[in-house]
Amino acid sequence: MKNHFKTTWTHIRRSPYQAAAAVTIMVLTFFIASIFILIAAGSQQILHYFETRPQVTAFFKDETTMDQVENLQAKLVASGKVESTKYVSKEEALSIYREQNKDDPLLLEMVTANILPASLEVSAKDISHLGGVAEILRGEPEVEEVIFQEEVVEALRSWTSNIRKIGGGLVIFLGLVSFLIILVIIGMRVAARRKEIKILQLIGATSWYIRTPFVFEGIFYGAVGAFLAWGATYLLLLYATPLLVSFLAGIPLLPVPILFMLGLLGGEILVGVLIGTIGSLIAVKRYLR
Repeated sequence: MKNHFKTTWTHIRRSPYQAAAAVTIMVLTFFIASIFILIAAGSQQILHYFETRPQVTAFFKDETTMDQVENLQAKLVASGKVESTKYVSKEEALSIYREQNKDDPLLLEMVTANILPASLEVSAKDISHLGGVAEILRGEPEVEEVIFQEEVVEALRSWTSNIRKIGGGLVIFLGLVSFLIILVIIGMRVAARRKEIKILQLIGATSWYIRTPFVFEGIFYGAVGAFLAWGATYLLLLYATPLLVSFLAGIPLLPVPILFMLGLLGGEILVGVLIGTIGSLIAVKRYLR
């Protein structure tokens, strides 16, 4: 095994430009993959955040009684489309208003609980139920106005879906390019040492003894490329975290858990090793026929 590692390192050291090309394309592939994975995971979290927030808000008329509110809540639950409901009284609405406008004393002086409507915040079990929930609320005489965020959540779903498709397609394309680069470089290595390989075969060396250094070389390119790409992605994420936290205020998305990043690292190294191994094996098999 020690001899195989030594031979692998000799191959890499003697052709540094080819090795740099292989590692560079692997880094590019896994860097883009890491970025898209983080964006897709973040988009999913943002979508989940909005889906679990009250998506439909019904504002009641001033004369609405608590019995009417409770009857409406029971009706919504019975429809099977509602995850949860929350009644917000006039006093609670005033507290929320004061918290949102605490930096503007003039606005606080002009508003009292009497001029703010009580409301019912409703979370649907699925976005497809929002329209039906809104129609139920609009049909109630005690409801004055209904607001729901179907467009926001639907736009987020569409955005998340497009990110997955575009990112997945680009990563697959770059993965194929990386595989071909490994195939070509290892093939060139084998071709350049054809005479040496013939001598090894004549003295009784097994095919796996001959192949192992080339396979290790492919594994080296895949593993090192994946690790460097992950490191660059993590440094970029740490640098951008303060800006992203400010931009995503209120959404518990950052910082990214270290376990998630370690899982990403493990997955990328595994994929890199597979690409390097399979590419090397195919190249060696092809050129040793």
